[in-house]
Amino acid sequence: MNIDYPYRFDERGRTAEADESPHVRDLIEQVIFTAPGERVNRPDFGSGLLRLVFAPLSDELAATTQVLVQGSLQRWLGDLIQVNAVNVETRDSALLVTIEYVLRSTGEAQVAQFVRGGAV
Repeated sequence: MNIDYPYRFDERGRTAEADESPHVRDLIEQVIFTAPGERVNRPDFGSGLLRLVFAPLSDELAATTQVLVQGSLQRWLGDLIQVNAVNVETRDSALLVTIEYVLRSTGEAQVAQFVRGGAV
């Protein structure tokens, strides 16, 4: 059973479940948007991405974000996914993070996009 994220109840009043593909996307979202130190029992869990949202947008910030996200995904989800590419763009006042990965269990290629800091 894969628990849906964010946690919620389904129409039967039970813990909502998710299929593997959406569940893995949820896990990716948790890794990239959790700040190190935020989890009590895993103080090094996360990517630190949110610390960079308020930094001045630049190509250097995009490159730093790319390295942080890719390293965190490989560390925490490397048994579930193979990260093929992490692309980070700055658009106006937002960071757009695009992650291309393959589900190890099925070999299915996936693309997930996340936005922080403004509207794209």
